[in-house]
Amino acid sequence: MLLGTRFNEFIGESPVSVMVQGTLERVFDREKLQQVFDHNAVVQYTKEITFSQCVYIMSDVVFQVSPSVGAWYKTHGDELSVTRQAVYDKLKHIELSTSAGLVQYSYAELLPAAKVMGVRPRPLLAGYRVRVLDGNHLSGTDHRILETRRHRAAVLPGQALAFYDPQWDLISDMIPCECGHAQERSLTEEILALICRRDCLLADRNFCTTRIVFGIDRANGFFVIRQHKTNVEWQPRGKKRCVGRDERGRRIDEQTVILTDSQSGETLTARRITIHLDKPTKDGETEIHILTNLPAKDADGLKIASLYADRWTIETAFQHLTEDLRCEINTLGYPKAALFGFALAVLAYNVVSLVKTAIRAVHGKHFVEEELSMYYLTLEVAQVSRGMNIAIKAKHWNVFRTMSVEEFAETLVEVAGHMNPRKYTKSKRGPKVPQPKKISGKKIKHLSTAKLIATRH
Repeated sequence: MLLGTRFNEFIGESPVSVMVQGTLERVFDREKLQQVFDHNAVVQYTKEITFSQCVYIMSDVVFQVSPSVGAWYKTHGDELSVTRQAVYDKLKHIELSTSAGLVQYSYAELLPAAKVMGVRPRPLLAGYRVRVLDGNHLSGTDHRILETRRHRAAVLPGQALAFYDPQWDLISDMIPCECGHAQERSLTEEILALICRRDCLLADRNFCTTRIVFGIDRANGFFVIRQHKTNVEWQPRGKKRCVGRDERGRRIDEQTVILTDSQSGETLTARRITIHLDKPTKDGETEIHILTNLPAKDADGLKIASLYADRWTIETAFQHLTEDLRCEINTLGYPKAALFGFALAVLAYNVVSLVKTAIRAVHGKHFVEEELSMYYLTLEVAQVSRGMNIAIKAKHWNVFRTMSVEEFAETLVEVAGHMNPRKYTKSKRGPKVPQPKKISGKKIKHLSTAKLIATRH
């Protein structure tokens, strides 16, 4: 092993923490982070506090090593030459393009290591890069900003669209937006700028607009998008035909359609896949319609239905960002600071995903997908990181930055071999018990728990 004896004790006790910290050290290379800043910053510049220092601060908050930026400064303030207010001022001015560039950088840095770990997953669609697009509105923050203090309503610092690569469980791109009320389709130009040739985009009906559908096709990309009732003009061509049943036994129909861009007069031949549901949705719908321009020889109707089902994987990613990583920091009210925090949470998610890939190489796919608890994994990282960084000085972590991609991947897999899987398994609960009808608390407003328990028998 390239790490040497200094890491042995922590590898034996908490290999996951070593893997996460080592990956962070590799990604947080100061020179590379400065390149991200220089390439993406438009107005902001470095004076007394660097972009890499901002990244280090926010990573501790995201991994819950520190509860807030203020708490971090109280512990580490002597490491900086600026005041706490200066730190907040720097964070609230980090430009959206810089936050987006940080996510792109993490994907480009970690994907090569995932590809050489010996557990290359099968592509969802051979010959295409499949990505899922969805949005995440950040929750309301504390009313700390002067203009927000007189309002009881939640104040929203913004939203972000994310491009998720389900094959590698990595988020490749983020589109941040400061307006919490903005519609997702208002970011159409930003979405289309990230479409490359042979990309296949999976998305919900919020993104089913004429501009997006035709824009993807013009970029030589492909789409699998749930049809919106009114946003795209279409006409049937030929009869609807049944192409079989999916894994859940639902009937799948297919029909050729012509899509029309009324502004330009362009037309586009596509397929309309219909999934007949077992039970109506909450809106009373009994069918789901999916539009796609994928060639039938590459993806038949059953494959399209299966691909659309994989869209829900991004919901799992957002759930982990919310529950296991602090993607929403309610003390960061300024939109740019809140969105930078979200970008750091996305980067942290990518780091943990790479660690999961190393664990998968040793302990198998079933353990990672069915038994591994992200909660216990990130909890241990938060508990161990501070003591580990005191015991192992910063200069010794530099070894992770000097490794080749192959050496880095091999080291993570080797450390994962020391992991005790039982420490990180999910706690399985029994079936849900129906909740009893609640007794009103209008008259009796307080109850004694001890007296209630005494009536149990």
